[in-house]
Amino acid sequence: SSGFFTTLGVKLTLGRDFTPQEDQRGGAPAVIISNRLWRDRFAGSREALGKTVTLDGADYAIAGVLPARFQFFGNPDVYTPLGQADPVILNDRAGHSGLVIARLKAGASLAQAQAEMSTIQDRLDRLYPDADRGLEADVVPLKQQIVGDVGKTLLLLLGAVGLVLLIACANVANLLLARSAARGREFAIRASLGASPARVVRQLLTESLLLSLGGGGLGLLIAVWGVKPVLAAVPGSLPRSEDVGLSLPVVFFALAVAVTVGVLFGLAPVLKNSKSNLQETLKEGVRTLSGGRHHTQKGLVIAQIAFTLVLLVGAGLLFRTIRNLWEANPGFATKHLITFEVGLSASLTRTPTSTRIAYQQLLERIQMIPGVKGASFTMLVPLTHKDVEAHFWVGGQKPLLIQEAPQTLLFLTSPNYLRTMGIPLRRGRFFTAEDTTKSPSVTVIDSDFAQAYFPGRDPVGQTLTFDAVGTCRIIGVVGHVTHWGLGETNANTRIQSYFPLYQLSDEWVPKVYSETTMVIRTPLAPAAVLPAIRKVVYGVGKDQPVYNVKTMREIVSESMASQRFPMILLGAFAGLALLLASVGIYGVVSYSVAQRVHEIGIRMAMGAERSDVLKLVVGHGFKLALAGIGIGVAGALVLTRFLSSLLYDVKPTDPLTFIAVALILIIVALMACYIPARRATKVDPMVALRYE
Repeated sequence: SSGFFTTLGVKLTLGRDFTPQEDQRGGAPAVIISNRLWRDRFAGSREALGKTVTLDGADYAIAGVLPARFQFFGNPDVYTPLGQADPVILNDRAGHSGLVIARLKAGASLAQAQAEMSTIQDRLDRLYPDADRGLEADVVPLKQQIVGDVGKTLLLLLGAVGLVLLIACANVANLLLARSAARGREFAIRASLGASPARVVRQLLTESLLLSLGGGGLGLLIAVWGVKPVLAAVPGSLPRSEDVGLSLPVVFFALAVAVTVGVLFGLAPVLKNSKSNLQETLKEGVRTLSGGRHHTQKGLVIAQIAFTLVLLVGAGLLFRTIRNLWEANPGFATKHLITFEVGLSASLTRTPTSTRIAYQQLLERIQMIPGVKGASFTMLVPLTHKDVEAHFWVGGQKPLLIQEAPQTLLFLTSPNYLRTMGIPLRRGRFFTAEDTTKSPSVTVIDSDFAQAYFPGRDPVGQTLTFDAVGTCRIIGVVGHVTHWGLGETNANTRIQSYFPLYQLSDEWVPKVYSETTMVIRTPLAPAAVLPAIRKVVYGVGKDQPVYNVKTMREIVSESMASQRFPMILLGAFAGLALLLASVGIYGVVSYSVAQRVHEIGIRMAMGAERSDVLKLVVGHGFKLALAGIGIGVAGALVLTRFLSSLLYDVKPTDPLTFIAVALILIIVALMACYIPARRATKVDPMVALRYE
């Protein structure tokens, strides 16, 4: 409506906002176009203002151009004044699909606005009880409305990043501790030559800071190149994902974390060396006969394995969820389906009768294309989240208030829809070409509808009344179709009904027909069949675009974005964590072997076999892995419950996933232990005994 962009605080690149005169039926038609359309079609010229664009056969003058970074619901290219919309929709008080946007006055709170809107709604209830009673006016921040419930996904991402950071920190601390132990004699010599403790601390902190800053810089470089490809690979996973990228606050935060990590974990070897005895260190050198002095390193390795198990379990649960979703039966055959939209020429849709004829003839021509097994128009495509609801009541007794009547998801389709989609017919029949405005109104309901409202009896032949289209006779029952998502829960599942497009009254034809989608079933690839479809469409008129082409498999894949995105992230982080944990195990075991060369030499000199040494070293790493797995399982049993809203047909405590992850970690731990264990078996006892 007028002042829309002004209310949003958007400064147009060119032109002006809509005026009240343009926001009235019969006023001067005007549009505001996106920056993308302005550059693509008008080469970014200022002369675009005042030029006309044709929408549904009507000419509109360009009044303004939006800024390049402006985004709204669906990112449309053309905005028209609300008053220019179909009067059937505008004049229907029972329609409540509009979204009102307002800017709060200075000092006003959201609670005050909610109270004011509730008062207005109460007055509307009294003035228009048939249309407005029982409704509510909710006031929510626009950001919340656009972004939605993405906070859980972001918290999951933050938790995964935090675990990987902890694993990396544990690894760094382990390596620094091992390195400082190997340099114990060096620091003792420095101290004996007069180096102060503060100087040694500065040296160690400088080394750890250089490492952390180098790693942070490399990480930022990877992020610069990696963020966009990851988001592009998972479309629809995050709202406003186009705006996700590196910014100065993000860079400064990453650098601050790198510096903090460098300082904290650089202090670990400092604290350890500060407790060492100078004379004993100079006498002992770098040799030790016991591994008991490395409890810190062992504890860090156990923590790494525990954190890694948590990430792997989360990724495994989501992987099983995606697999279960792909195997789920949505109630129709998803293979070999292609959807697209067609904008018919205004010359063919001047009247409701001509519009019906044009769509029917187009459908017949497309069905004759070689390779097309079925074709149909539909107002709703399953799994696309498009919504058409209708209040209804069974029989002829109308409820006192329409708002209190139950609702059904209403599919408006052409006759061949059932066969094209592969939806099973349970009872009766579906629509035919004879179901037109000249025949009695009919409807088809789904099996859930029949079970809920006609338990134990045959619904075929019963009457059903919709508030929008009137009384219909039920002629058939079809299978239930998953519409809101493959993993939809009972809270989102609605009973479904079907109404024939050919029986729509004249007043609804222009609005409904222009918003239909064509669905075709063909074994051919889209690239093979689309040229023939475009040829059929363009043969009637060159001004008829074919757009929004998608396969049903693409739609199914997009419907799983909320599960697939965290699965990819957790999988990537879990893989990185597994790599870090294996490096940590290898480092500790390898360092332990290096420190116990003298002990191993004595064991072998006293008759120990190479297999005994191999078991000794591998057993050391295996015990660390088991301890980490035990702690990780306990943590995962608690933390994976936060994933329950994303899971489908798998429990957060799924034993198969836990067992598989534990086995993977054990195998990785054994592989990490094998190289230093094999090195230990090659120790020459004579060389080891002359180690000093």
